[in-house]
Amino acid sequence: MSATAHAIALAPIAARTDRDAFAISDLSAEFGVTARALRFYEDEGLIAPERRGLQRIYSHRDRARLAWILRGKRVGFSLAEIREMIDLYDIGDGRQVQRKVTLARCRDRIALLERQKHDIDAAIAELQDFVTLIDSDDHTPL
Repeated sequence: MSATAHAIALAPIAARTDRDAFAISDLSAEFGVTARALRFYEDEGLIAPERRGLQRIYSHRDRARLAWILRGKRVGFSLAEIREMIDLYDIGDGRQVQRKVTLARCRDRIALLERQKHDIDAAIAELQDFVTLIDSDDHTPL
């Protein structure tokens, strides 16, 4: 993902009032993804562009869903988890369930990443100690 696309993915998705629809090239350029990736997300049922002949026409909804997909992927959610979270938008409760489920999933993911970070930090410290031991002037046999 390019630096620009990464910055866009971090920011809240701003509404685009400059147009009513987007071509595959528009979203590819805006989000730094390939047309193939967009077609894959369509095949997976995550976005649903309108078809005009062979051309795909993406809506504001598709654009917002793509932003969710890319953010979710970047932080390690599976496509199934992403699908569940974005599909909850449509249940008509003012996004209450979507918000609750997304918050729970994000908190769970944070906890997992914190545990992994702790494990990585411990492994780095152990390796640094080992390097120090090996690199010392003592030359004690292992």
